Amino acid sequence: MAILKWSSDLDTGIAEIDNQHKRIVDYINRLYKSQKMGNRKGVGEVIEEMVDYTASHFTFEEGMLESAGYEFTKAHRRVHELFVRRVVEFKNRFNAGEDVIDELLTLLSRWLFSHIRSEDHAYVDSVNAYLRTKRGYKDKMGDDMLHELEERSKKKGLLARLFGR
Repeated sequence: MAILKWSSDLDTGIAEIDNQHKRIVDYINRLYKSQKMGNRKGVGEVIEEMVDYTASHFTFEEGMLESAGYEFTKAHRRVHELFVRRVVEFKNRFNAGEDVIDELLTLLSRWLFSHIRSEDHAYVDSVNAYLRTKRGYKDKMGDDMLHELEERSKKKGLLARLFGR
């Protein structure tokens, strides 16, 4: 694996989502760099941060899809849940002393870009239509929606999301 580079075909046109996706790419690149430096402690820290941030991103994105009335929100959520479970398995294996970083990096890099290009791009029209109805929308998510989604993500942690509570 090499350093991941963001390309314009990954842009959804939804600024907050694109920024969050870019941050996940940064985490993957940090993980790669920590591994190359032989910094096991750094690798563990990046994995922890990345898992937490990605779960938060998924909660935010799913809340946005619900607000927009996207018809495939439930299926999209299920894809996220399955991915989180796989990454948590890698995290647990790493914590048990296994060398899983190459495998994890391959999964992360392939899954993320594929997911953005297919599942995430599929919701763009629905979300943009919803956002246009929000007062004050100017090529970015309205403050009201951002606040609403941030509040939702605070209330629902990773376990609640995974087990539907």
